[in-house]
Amino acid sequence: MESGVHEMVGAALRMLHGLGYRVRRSGGVFLRWCVFAVVIGLVVGAVGAAFHLALEWAGEMRAAYFWLLYLLPFAGVFIAFWYKQADMPLERGTNFILTSVRENHPVRLRLAPSIFVTSILTHLCGGSAGREGAAIQLGGAISGNIGHWMRLDDKDSRTITMCGMAAGFAALFGTPLAASVFAMEVISVGVMYYAALFPCVLASVIAHYVALALGGGTTAFTLSGVPQEVEPLLLVQLVLFGVVCAVLSAVVCIVFHRIGHLFKKYIPNQYLCIAVGGLVVVLVSLLLGTRDYNGAGMEVIERAVAGEAGYAAFFIKLVLTAVTIGVGYKGGEIVPVLFIGATFGAAYGGFFGLAPSFAAGLGMTAVFCGVTNSPLTSILLAFELFGGQSLALFALVISISYMLSGYYGLYSEQKILYSKMRPQFIDRKTK
Repeated sequence: MESGVHEMVGAALRMLHGLGYRVRRSGGVFLRWCVFAVVIGLVVGAVGAAFHLALEWAGEMRAAYFWLLYLLPFAGVFIAFWYKQADMPLERGTNFILTSVRENHPVRLRLAPSIFVTSILTHLCGGSAGREGAAIQLGGAISGNIGHWMRLDDKDSRTITMCGMAAGFAALFGTPLAASVFAMEVISVGVMYYAALFPCVLASVIAHYVALALGGGTTAFTLSGVPQEVEPLLLVQLVLFGVVCAVLSAVVCIVFHRIGHLFKKYIPNQYLCIAVGGLVVVLVSLLLGTRDYNGAGMEVIERAVAGEAGYAAFFIKLVLTAVTIGVGYKGGEIVPVLFIGATFGAAYGGFFGLAPSFAAGLGMTAVFCGVTNSPLTSILLAFELFGGQSLALFALVISISYMLSGYYGLYSEQKILYSKMRPQFIDRKTK
């Protein structure tokens, strides 16, 4: 009897000891990632705020001095020279960061000042480029090097790089939830590194509020014409619109990749290639007689969300951004993709029986999903941008765009691990 009691007491003590060890171990990991995420959030948030203010300055200067547009080809030559001197490939961009997370390749710190300076120069001279892709690269480069200085192992290095990606996105665009999930979802579609969820959320929230305190902003829109009641006809309209957004997403990816390849094929000299690409943007801008397609185009997105967009606006932005990014100018593709989706929705939503403003919001998030293969991020983006009104309807269109957009993607280093059509492991890179 006594031996049985001793065995029970011993087993209980061993269990308590094991539980205590697990609590101490988990607590240590938690506290360590608290420190890492706070550091990343503070540093990347401050850099993101500086980047935001610099981009605003570039936009104001471009609007005040129209002749800056004529300098775009020369700015391109300088950008190519900068990357040549820094010994970095001109066209890699965000693909660098995706590879560094998946395969633990080191990201050199010089990428951060390089993308900062050259993105500002692209926007200053009127290149059709975004901001968030550059912010992701900034955050990933900074956090990756902080992880290297802290001598983290390869698994923790991947996590801290994702923290930087999330923080950079949140600091510049002001959507910390979408930024947190995007950093985990975009790398390997079908598999998410859930261990990075807490540090990514903490880093992005801190970066967002640091950026706000230093002069950054939050991106949000007010939609009109959002259905209050769901009827069978509305569901049919949304399904059809989702199918068209999926097709548009594939077209965006194809045009983005093909135009860059064509320029490099026929103009192999990178200095001449980027200069000719810049000249094309200048000439098209002059022929159109508007500067709506230079820079990121947030003003046009705002008008589209209000229900105003030309029928050709989405296509013009698509071509000019494909030329700008394809030949080597810096910035990003995310805001131009939102521009394409918003203007397409506002212009053509009426053909599907949808209010232009509501269709613009649907188009923004559905096309973003189709080109990045990030459905969860897109649903959160709809929530943060539009306040969550009729979120299920957004989720319906987003999920259709994800399923039917094929295996295309903005980032050639993105991997799709599981089929979009069935639960089957495929492990293939996007086209």
